[in-house]
Amino acid sequence: MKRERLDKVLANMGFGTRKEVKALVKQKVVVVDGTIATDPGMHVIPEEQEIVVDGEEINYKRWVYVMLNKPPGVVSATEDNLHETVVDLLPYEWAIKVHPVGRLDIDTEGLLLLTNDGQFSHSLLSPKKKVEKEYFARIEGRVTEEHVREFAKGVELDDFTTMPAKLEILSSGEVSEIRVTIMEGKFHQVKRMFAAFGLQVIYLQRIRMGPIPLDTTLELGEYRELTEEELELLRQHIQK
Repeated sequence: MKRERLDKVLANMGFGTRKEVKALVKQKVVVVDGTIATDPGMHVIPEEQEIVVDGEEINYKRWVYVMLNKPPGVVSATEDNLHETVVDLLPYEWAIKVHPVGRLDIDTEGLLLLTNDGQFSHSLLSPKKKVEKEYFARIEGRVTEEHVREFAKGVELDDFTTMPAKLEILSSGEVSEIRVTIMEGKFHQVKRMFAAFGLQVIYLQRIRMGPIPLDTTLELGEYRELTEEELELLRQHIQK
């Protein structure tokens, strides 16, 4: 297990800035393994040692893996000067250290993963891993079997040709409902793919990433940690 500075551990757990944590130590309210801490720079193994702050025992987690049902109007970023961000929806102790795994457009809803595990995040986003992203969408215009065939070949856009995509028509009419599964996650990709055929996406929701579906019990803006089973499924998927 990795040793870390006590003030860094407590700051990452949401007990304040390093300066504020040092003040807590000075107030003698930080106890490590039954002994009052006097040095904010002391090294601890947070997963193994008992750390109590002002009577509250901390439950340290080095890695955090979160599923969020992203609402529209929120940007997939850690900070933004104009809009609320996805990390603003999370508890402070998670928000200060996680980042979104990829992006959903500001008006797109649905499954977004957030973590502080950079290698895990990189693997999920790597085109080499071919992690599927499945979306439900409403399309202004009639989606046909010809579109299904074109998506399966890969759609030629201005700057690149997409990998083959699976398009499933749920209903076809003036407004069509579809599911589409892509491998990449380029900027506005699903919208651009339909726009290439003169069709407009009017609603978009991500419903699956790799083997993990969106938890339908989560309301828009709600979140939860991934289960051990979900994590194992994802790890197995990216190790293929």
